[in-house]
Amino acid sequence: MGLMAIEASGGINMGDRTYILGIESSCDETSCAVVADGGEVFSNVVASQVDLHAKYGGVVPEIASRAHIEAINSVIAEAIELASIPIDQLSAVAVANQPGLIGSLLIGLMAAKTLAWVHGLPLIGVNHIYAHAYSPAIDSEPIEYPALAMVASGGHTALYRCDSPIELELLGSTIDDAAGEAFDKVANILGLGYPGGPVIDKLARSGNPKAVDFPRSLLKGQSLDFSFSGLKTAVLYHVNGVPGARRKPSQPEVGLENLSESDIADIAASFQAAVVDVLKIKLRRAAKIAKPKSLVIGGGVSANSGLRQGAAELADALGCSLRLPALKYCQDNAAMIAGAGYHYLKAGLTAGLDLDARATVSR
Repeated sequence: MGLMAIEASGGINMGDRTYILGIESSCDETSCAVVADGGEVFSNVVASQVDLHAKYGGVVPEIASRAHIEAINSVIAEAIELASIPIDQLSAVAVANQPGLIGSLLIGLMAAKTLAWVHGLPLIGVNHIYAHAYSPAIDSEPIEYPALAMVASGGHTALYRCDSPIELELLGSTIDDAAGEAFDKVANILGLGYPGGPVIDKLARSGNPKAVDFPRSLLKGQSLDFSFSGLKTAVLYHVNGVPGARRKPSQPEVGLENLSESDIADIAASFQAAVVDVLKIKLRRAAKIAKPKSLVIGGGVSANSGLRQGAAELADALGCSLRLPALKYCQDNAAMIAGAGYHYLKAGLTAGLDLDARATVSR
């Protein structure tokens, strides 16, 4: 299966606190964390599978599940050791049980159930997307509610009105490609490798965002849903030409091999600008409904520099605070699961050992 990259951070036990052990395995990161009182991280261990999936240009579910099996026990053990907190001081075990790859979810869920049963701890099922909407509060100040949250990642692009960490109302979601998925697919078109988000963001800084006028799909009326498949196709046609179309003698040759480094940087910048424009427009529309005190951005795409700058400008215009996760909490991680789990526990929302994994969440 190959080696997985493991990132770890830890702290020192201090005082009588409410400690939640969190487990995250919804996609291709195996993670375990110990978090106190919903925000202070005492450990956060992440085993990444990026190297395993890179040659396929995306996550292969079966490979992901097998890698979770190989990593889960050592990741949990390391997180507990780094936290320096005995298991008998834990208050509960929180686990991402939805949405995600069903095989991957089941690995983390079974590990969490085992820990909860063996040690007599409450079990908490956490919505992975809700946890991303809470991630800016990890190792930071609490989020002021009501908030408008956008979660943008490889699998999800969604807008929520949030009245608390556990009270979220879905306002809009993707109807085809999520924003992060579009970044990965465009990076593949441009021969940039996987994952696509970081490399496109880096190239975009040296490119001209107005070089190519890519479409901004906003859907009908004041829709809060997202569609990025047309944008991805526009990039494909720009690079390789429209299928069946005849090239005029005055037009340049098409094909990736005919693009210079500056051409690729311009395409990356223009594509990223189109994505960010759509996200900003949808956020502005949703703000009219949510009337937020805080604008929250979470998920892997929240690491994108263009989105961070655009969100800051929008928050200033709306007169609300901007809450972004620390870069290490943009990716899937168990700290956000444990942090959100603390609020589930306070509300008495625990689960039995019959808790199910769910690949999707209904609107």
